Amino acid sequence: MDTGTTEITRKYVLTGRVQGVGFRWFTKRLADEFGVKGFVRNQYDGSVLVVAQGPRERLETFERLLAEGPSYARVDHMQSEPPDRNEFFHHFEIR
Repeated sequence: MDTGTTEITRKYVLTGRVQGVGFRWFTKRLADEFGVKGFVRNQYDGSVLVVAQGPRERLETFERLLAEGPSYARVDHMQSEPPDRNEFFHHFEIR
């Protein structure tokens, strides 16, 4: 069984200084670089929501870099969990 190529989907909620610092554009560039599909959007409570789908090994690297964020951001907490619903994504978008 090759778990490295199995597509998985994860939901991330990031808090800290994550809005107004280019976090969504950073996430989009990161997703494009690693071939991750899904979306990123700002939440009303000041957090950022990311739903990411891709091969397990790529998603693990994506997750690690996402937790670091862009240079002007400060990620205080990143919660990772299964998505609320099953979706299939064709690309990554900023919503």
